[in-house]
Amino acid sequence: MANLTVKYLGLELKNPIIVGASNIVDKIDNLKRLEDAGASAIVYKSLFEEQIQLESLQLEENLREYENRNAEMTSLFPGIEHAGAEEHLEKLRIAKAAVKIPIIASLNALQKNTWIEYAKLIAETGVDAIELNLYATPKDADKDCKSIVNEQLDTIADVKKAIHLPISVKLSPFYSNVLNIVSRMYVEGADGFVLFNRLFQPDIDIEKEILHFPYHLSNEEDNRLPLRYAGLLYDNFRGYICSNTGIFTGKDVIKMMLAGADCTQIVSTLYKNGISHIALMLKEMETWMDAKGYKEINDFKGKVSRKNLKDPYAYRRAQYVDIIMKSDEIFKKYPLR
Repeated sequence: MANLTVKYLGLELKNPIIVGASNIVDKIDNLKRLEDAGASAIVYKSLFEEQIQLESLQLEENLREYENRNAEMTSLFPGIEHAGAEEHLEKLRIAKAAVKIPIIASLNALQKNTWIEYAKLIAETGVDAIELNLYATPKDADKDCKSIVNEQLDTIADVKKAIHLPISVKLSPFYSNVLNIVSRMYVEGADGFVLFNRLFQPDIDIEKEILHFPYHLSNEEDNRLPLRYAGLLYDNFRGYICSNTGIFTGKDVIKMMLAGADCTQIVSTLYKNGISHIALMLKEMETWMDAKGYKEINDFKGKVSRKNLKDPYAYRRAQYVDIIMKSDEIFKKYPLR
C-alpha cells in the first residue's frame, strides 16, 4: 500500500490533498464529509476585512435610516454595534473542534495594523496555520511597483513576529519575477506558498452595459502555470510549495508532485464532482504509485523539476520556439476549414 503522507508548513498530513478556501467549508456537515472523504487539511473561507467594513457600514446606515424623522422613532433603535470579525472567529473555533485534520485560516486585510490585529485574533482560535492572501489592485499610476512589494514584505514580517503559527502566502501570478518574490517573502517569514490565487475578473454585460462578476470554476488547463512554477521552485529554498488551481484528478496531483510541489489545494473539482471525489483521487494516486513501485511520495517528488531534468530549457520560453518551428503539426490535429 502506497504511503501518501506529506509535510506542509511543518504539519504532518495524511496525503497531499488540501481543500482550499470556499463556501463549501462554511457548513460543519461539509467539514466532516470532507474529512471522511480523505481530505488531509482544510483551508477555511477567508476573513476579508473589506467585507467586514462594508457590512459595518450597511448596518450603520440601516440603524440611522429613520433616526431624524422624530424623537420617538429615534428612541426605537437599540445601541447595536457591528460584531466585526467575531462571527468569523467563532466559526473558526467551531470548525477546529469539529474535525481532527488541520484547519488553516485564510486572511485578507487592508491596513498594516489590521493584518496584525486579525492575525492575532485568528491565532487565538486554535487553528493550525494562517494563509495570507496578498494581492494589490493599484488605484493610480503614481504608486510604483517597488512600494507595493515592500508593503507586502513588511506585512509578512509583521504578522510573523506577532503570532506563533506557520504562515503561507497565497500568491498572485502577476509578479514580474515569481522566483525572486518567493525568495524574499521566505526571508521575511513565509513558511510556504500557494501557487496561485485565482482572482475573479469582471466581465461586461453588453445588453445592460454594466460590469458583472460571473463565477467561473477553474478547468484542468489552468494547472499549467502552478505546475511550471512548482518545477522551477523545487529545491531552490527550504519553504513549502502548494499547487492550486485546475487540479481535478489524482493524476493532476501526481503531476504537481513530479514537478516538485509538496501538496495541492482543490475546490472546483468538489463543486463539479462532489465531496466524495476526494476518495477517488486518492485511490488513483495509490494505484499509480503501486504500479510504478513507489512506496512514498518522496520517491518521485521533484523528479520532473527543473533541477532534475537534463534538458536546461525544459521550463524556459525557448521551448516555445521549438513549438513554433513545428507549427504544421497543429494542423494535423486541427485542420483549418
